Amino acid sequence: MSKKQKQSTGLIWFTKNLRVCDNHSLEKALSENDTIFGVYCFDPRDFSETGYGFKRTGKFHSKFLIESVENLRKNLQLLNISLLVYFEKPEIAIPQLSKKFDFHTIYFQKEWTSEEVAVQKKVKSALPDCRFVEDYDQFLLHPEDIPYSDFSKIPEVFTNFRKKVEANFNVRECAEEPKKQSAANLIENETEIPTLSKLGFEDFEIDSRSAFPFSGGEDAAKERLDYYVWNSEKIKTYKETRNGMLGTDYSSKFSAWLANGSISPRIIYWEIKRFEKEAGANESTYWLIFELLWRDYFKYISMKHGSKIFQLTGISDKKLDWGNDAQTFKNWSEGKTQEPFVNANMVEIAKTGFMSNRGRQNVNSYWAKELKQDWRVGAAYFESLLIDYDVHSNWGNWMYNSGVGNDPRDRKFNIKKQAEQYDPKKEYQKTWLGDFE
Repeated sequence: MSKKQKQSTGLIWFTKNLRVCDNHSLEKALSENDTIFGVYCFDPRDFSETGYGFKRTGKFHSKFLIESVENLRKNLQLLNISLLVYFEKPEIAIPQLSKKFDFHTIYFQKEWTSEEVAVQKKVKSALPDCRFVEDYDQFLLHPEDIPYSDFSKIPEVFTNFRKKVEANFNVRECAEEPKKQSAANLIENETEIPTLSKLGFEDFEIDSRSAFPFSGGEDAAKERLDYYVWNSEKIKTYKETRNGMLGTDYSSKFSAWLANGSISPRIIYWEIKRFEKEAGANESTYWLIFELLWRDYFKYISMKHGSKIFQLTGISDKKLDWGNDAQTFKNWSEGKTQEPFVNANMVEIAKTGFMSNRGRQNVNSYWAKELKQDWRVGAAYFESLLIDYDVHSNWGNWMYNSGVGNDPRDRKFNIKKQAEQYDPKKEYQKTWLGDFE
């Protein structure tokens, strides 16, 4: 770390790192400056309508995001750090801030997907005299700590990647807990966090059937981690229950907080390792770490392949015959197909913004391999609805289950058999469809 400059001021540009614990941008900013403050931008482009006819970020994700930013502001305030919040493009809001506050360094999380990179370039271009400090802060395994200095060498099959990284598994320690700053460092802050109405939505109540009835923010993430690992010890049976579909406890439900960075994968990993040390390791504790590694893998795949993850031929360059029928999409999205198991899952996501991993695989396979419709439409629909939307995992999984990604077996799900195996008493289907037979 460089020595503090005299009376220096640093700006933390929060994006998908909405936490104070284990946040390396925050850690570096505190170590290098006398005064720091943060900014978060609700980018209007994220709430605009896509070419597919629905909003890029829907109401469920938006509500969770608002809650997460509210919690971040509260936790920063406890440290005497101000968080300014705008409903504006970052390349407009941040340069305007530079006219009001004398900051010379901007700290932020490094991104590599095209839209995020374009925004970062615009901010950098508008502030040529600023120093920009980037951190890869969204990984379990830091890019410098995997055995692939050249990302083009990342294997196309997850098992090959996993075996090589597990041979020398190195998860970095979490950043130091931030210390409370002098109250004199708080800056004037009259900015307001936008409401759902401001983002174009009506407020709503969470459906009582939801498998994800949780609030956004770092506090809620920590509470869930503590509950899942220590209070309930559900982590002991994760491998056996992870294919469940009803209730809050069949899986960890960490994904939404991970997606916007309300919690880091490192915090989860080290908490699991502490649990293993105190209560014993088993297949389930390993399997949750295994899933965190899958999350990393999709990020590395998107680094390797760039915008190919958004293209029709995917990363496999397969030229398949895809349909694009509006009525077929309407039936699928409204849960009006010939498969009740698919329908139940599609009703669940429409009503709650959440769906189990088992459900996601089935509705994806049905859309792409039974109906043979453009897989990107399904991926974009999920992007709009999912509370836990993560660009790398969402598009990576959609490619995988559509036959244009990383599945070496190119599997097609037998929907009826899946329903019999994972919903034998039809409890899940009845929950979302009522008496459908």
